[in-house]
Amino acid sequence: MKRYRNILFDLDKTLWDFDHNSAETICELYHELGLKQKGIGDFARFFRDYEKINGELWEQYRHNEISKPDLMYMRFYKTLLMFGIDDLILSKEFSEKYLKILPTKNQVFPDTYETLDYLRAKYNLHIVTNGFEEVQFRKLEHAGLEKYFTHVITSEKAGYKKPDRNFFEFALDEIDAGADECLMIGDDVEVDLEGARNSGIDQVFCNFENITHSENFTYEIFRLKELKGIL
Repeated sequence: MKRYRNILFDLDKTLWDFDHNSAETICELYHELGLKQKGIGDFARFFRDYEKINGELWEQYRHNEISKPDLMYMRFYKTLLMFGIDDLILSKEFSEKYLKILPTKNQVFPDTYETLDYLRAKYNLHIVTNGFEEVQFRKLEHAGLEKYFTHVITSEKAGYKKPDRNFFEFALDEIDAGADECLMIGDDVEVDLEGARNSGIDQVFCNFENITHSENFTYEIFRLKELKGIL
């Protein structure tokens, strides 16, 4: 078994349950902003449309095709347009409230604290994330996760986004480690795992949704507590 010194964790959808926390936040704002009274009677459809549009815009953001400010409000503007609501002011209000409320949510995946308690006694733990810097630190604080991590490395700080090899090289410089000393743990095949592999870093695929794939990562787990069997 290779001896690692540093464990690199993605945050969203790996430790912090982004899907649950985002859905809860958007549901609250759906009611607070009176979207039902504005003609959006089906919240489930509204949320599905939002998730699709948000995913497409994040992909563009990762490829530097749109800016952070555009992403922040366009995901709501485009979703509202699907329901015939052309309201830029409402879209920006939705964005501001969403980014204020979302990081206060604290739902994490099962076994998160137990697993991190186990790992931090043996390894240096770090967060590597494409999420917005001002939001990610607040997520860690409200979920009681910040105490576990020596470094929190964001794409905004690095100047590059995962899976860019430059991001991982920046992260290695920040933590003063070689690629062979590190293990990357994440849920996104392209962004986290292929990015790490292309940088010479071993990987753990958090396949929490048990998806079928043909990739050959260093390790694969279906629950966080399975990391104890690896590390």
